[in-house]
Amino acid sequence: MWLPIFGLLIGLIIGAFTPFTIPVEYAKYLSVAIVVALDTVMGGIRAYQEESFDSTVFLSGFVVNIIAASLLAFIGDRMGVDLYLAAIVAFGSRLFQNISIIRRHVIKK
Repeated sequence: MWLPIFGLLIGLIIGAFTPFTIPVEYAKYLSVAIVVALDTVMGGIRAYQEESFDSTVFLSGFVVNIIAASLLAFIGDRMGVDLYLAAIVAFGSRLFQNISIIRRHVIKK
């Protein structure tokens, strides 16, 4: 359980001290990718707490979800519709659901 949290903290520290900027054109795609990545990590923590974690499912879900959400944002961008918001809402709601389930597991222990 400590490994995903450790990786997140290391990533936040590296990101805070690295002078790296994202062009505005890619902001939609990056926001979708970040929300999807957070949802996948929280889902992995939830599965670990429920003792049903499978690294193959985790990694495949991580890659496939990011590709699918980014593709949805790309298609919406080409059509002139903000479809990235659909991915943000869908994965954002899953993210908060996973966080609430993790919280319940922590409180029960």
